[in-house]
Amino acid sequence: MMRAIRRMIPFGGPERFFLPHNNLRSASTRIEPELTAVRYKVKRGPFATINDAHTSFFSELLGPDRVITEPDECDSYNIDWLRMVKGSSRVVLKPKSSEEVSAILRYCDEAKLAVCPQSGNTGLVGGSVPVFDEVVLSMRLMNNIISVDEFAGVLVCESGCVLQTLDEHLSRVGLMMPIDLGAKGSCLIGGNVSTNAGGLRLLRYGNLHGNVLGLEAVLANGKIIDCLNTLKKDNTGYHLKHLFIGSEGTLGIVTKVAIQCPTLPKAINVAFLGLENFENVLKTFQLAKSELGEILSSFELIDRTSVETSLATLGLKSPLTNTHEFHLLIETSGSKLSHDEEKVSNFLEKVMEQGIVEDGTVTSDPSKVKTIWDLRERLAESQTKEGYLFKYDISFPLEHFYTIVPVLRDRLKDCNVRFITGFGHLGDGNVHVQVNTSNYDETVNSMLEPFIFEFTSKFKGSISAEHGIGFKKSKYLHYSKDESAIELMRLMKRTMDPNGILNPYKVIC
Repeated sequence: MMRAIRRMIPFGGPERFFLPHNNLRSASTRIEPELTAVRYKVKRGPFATINDAHTSFFSELLGPDRVITEPDECDSYNIDWLRMVKGSSRVVLKPKSSEEVSAILRYCDEAKLAVCPQSGNTGLVGGSVPVFDEVVLSMRLMNNIISVDEFAGVLVCESGCVLQTLDEHLSRVGLMMPIDLGAKGSCLIGGNVSTNAGGLRLLRYGNLHGNVLGLEAVLANGKIIDCLNTLKKDNTGYHLKHLFIGSEGTLGIVTKVAIQCPTLPKAINVAFLGLENFENVLKTFQLAKSELGEILSSFELIDRTSVETSLATLGLKSPLTNTHEFHLLIETSGSKLSHDEEKVSNFLEKVMEQGIVEDGTVTSDPSKVKTIWDLRERLAESQTKEGYLFKYDISFPLEHFYTIVPVLRDRLKDCNVRFITGFGHLGDGNVHVQVNTSNYDETVNSMLEPFIFEFTSKFKGSISAEHGIGFKKSKYLHYSKDESAIELMRLMKRTMDPNGILNPYKVIC
């Protein structure tokens, strides 16, 4: 048995290289979806229709180069990257400052023009594209890094900064972003904050409610709210920043953020393990928490179908010789390589000796660490390569983490389904469930919704673990929120946005 463990310590097999990572926007080449308003039978709200006078005001405010009205160019802002929803906006605005955002919202509020804030448009619930003809407010040009306090570990930046750009900037002073997403090369930090994005290392660093120290936001009436505090302790009244974190642009538009950034680890180890049943997955997680403790930073589960899809559609190669029913990607992050490697080695010895893990490989080499992580981070890309993807982001108590997948396979066995997969962040109970069909299939949709949300609610889970409610889940909110909580949310919306112009049809129906 000891020899088997020693074979795990090097990265198994020869060097392997993956195909270049495509931008999420180009992950699918399928035909355009039907208009959201038509497919989902949505009634347009009591908003004004944009006219020449409106566009003239915006052009005077921003200049013609930052007001997009060309239909072909507008279309890219009307469709989400999953090609699941489609709006019909014919005006896209690109502000460069909080003051410009303020002027736009003040004008839109007075004119009763609905507004759809948009960051990187990498969301999965239709929250970042218009439903009808809302004015799209693209935050991409507000991308300045304002300051980095390397002693306190605090970054202040505008909301249009790309997550990966921030992470690379911080690495120069030995810091890192507290979140890491598969869409990091495209998503913007303002969108991350507005959806309270979770990601791959929430197990270690927590969510954005705990890492955002302060922010600046603009209300629907154009008023700028300055809560851009950089202190780690500030207990002076209501913590207003939390109103905007996770509110998906329905209460205000985040324009600047101050984020607490952890120290960049000096030692990273990644293990990729193969297991034959979910019971052993849970045993491995329990042992990892016990043996790896303070250095455990990620614990990701990938099922057999997910791995096989990646290998087939993207030409990737698995770090393991064989494919197993379940695969675990376990990452540790620490400050001393020898210390961490000893802990990882002891952990692997135990899971092998107890017969919990069948196969595995581990590495601390940066290029090989990236190779293993690419397999996990490109799962969404591989599963949207062909066909239409029904994608669900839900969370369960750990013992029921994977239960929904075999249930759906049985429920949809007579439908035109290409595959059903489950993967995700087992460390925080967040499973991503994918159902792939050749094209959008209304029969499959009716079999999935609201069943999947009813099932989740039955096990005291959440219908949205990290991607928000957006448009797609707004009518199912009651499966995770009590009516008393929903009514308070409605009251907050009416108070802060009385005309309802901010991201209508989203979150609260």
